[in-house]
Amino acid sequence: MNPDVVAALGALNSTLSGIETVMDLDALRKDIAELEEAAAKPDLWDDTENAQKITSQLSHKQAELRKISEMRQQLDDLSVMFEFAEEDESLLGEAQTEQQRLAGAIESLEVRTLLSGEYDERDALVTVRAEAGGVDAADFADMLMRMYLRWAERHGYAVDVYDTSYAEEAGIKSATFRVKAPFAYGTLSVEQGTHRLVRISPFDNQGRRQTSFAGVEVVPVVEQADHVDIDEKELRIDVYRSSGPGGQGVNTTDSAVRITHIPTGIVVSCQNERSQLQNKATAMAVLQSKLLERQRQEEQAKMDALKGDGGSSWGNQMRSYVLHPYQMVKDLRTEHEAGNPAGVLDGDIDRFLEAGIRWRRQRQQA
Repeated sequence: MNPDVVAALGALNSTLSGIETVMDLDALRKDIAELEEAAAKPDLWDDTENAQKITSQLSHKQAELRKISEMRQQLDDLSVMFEFAEEDESLLGEAQTEQQRLAGAIESLEVRTLLSGEYDERDALVTVRAEAGGVDAADFADMLMRMYLRWAERHGYAVDVYDTSYAEEAGIKSATFRVKAPFAYGTLSVEQGTHRLVRISPFDNQGRRQTSFAGVEVVPVVEQADHVDIDEKELRIDVYRSSGPGGQGVNTTDSAVRITHIPTGIVVSCQNERSQLQNKATAMAVLQSKLLERQRQEEQAKMDALKGDGGSSWGNQMRSYVLHPYQMVKDLRTEHEAGNPAGVLDGDIDRFLEAGIRWRRQRQQA
């Protein structure tokens, strides 16, 4: 076999073996067995929330084990394909194509092993807000929200939209949604920061170029084991009528809920549930998540100060989407770029996420 091919297959084997070690396949099989036992209990669905958590974890872990097993088999098959290609050169192109595909899949899986933060395994609570730029910024915030929803759809992840505040002319002022997937927080947390759009404004009748900004906040969803103390006396709770785009009423009762945490100034809203009680419960969960993340950031800032980090944050302006005078999306931290803004804004952001995760791990190690 060609020495270059042998070296390439050896590198893939080494990377995959490293992934198998980090993910501890024996422990993964043990977890699956325990979850299967829990899922088989007749009283499983007496507690709906716990049942959903168990079945979701089981499905995810089974998929992970299956993915690794399939990659190992594909790597073995690839070696055989190259051996056949030595005797039949017409098979070489197919073998090389499969090699590239498998290399990309293994690389993506390797990135997943870098997610080892305290909350990385959890669902993600994402808030997108329009910032400077007027109606263009509101439209851009709407574009970013769609980008994340399309990304989730591509991967088969469920999303719950908790609240959307529509702008008067176009787009949104803000939106908060939950991405329900293992490691959603660890994956999407690298999206936090200010995103910048440069384009010919569709809202400018003189066709001038406009720069607008939108902010993305990503926090982990709270769980029962988290300790987030909230004093009811420190909350201001307002109820109002839910509304749709352009201020159109979509609910005839005051069921939407807005909660203001007075000490921190954090404001959360929910209007997607049917009742005021449900909206309040969801809004409280969102508030707990944001307070938990605030607490984590304060603890991190103390550690950075002790280490002499200076508290510098990478989460400010982090990506530019340029639609005019040329077409490019570029991450300002990782230098990763793509020449297809339309594809990126349609949810093709995996390479940006992977580059961000690797960049963050390098900074942590440094």
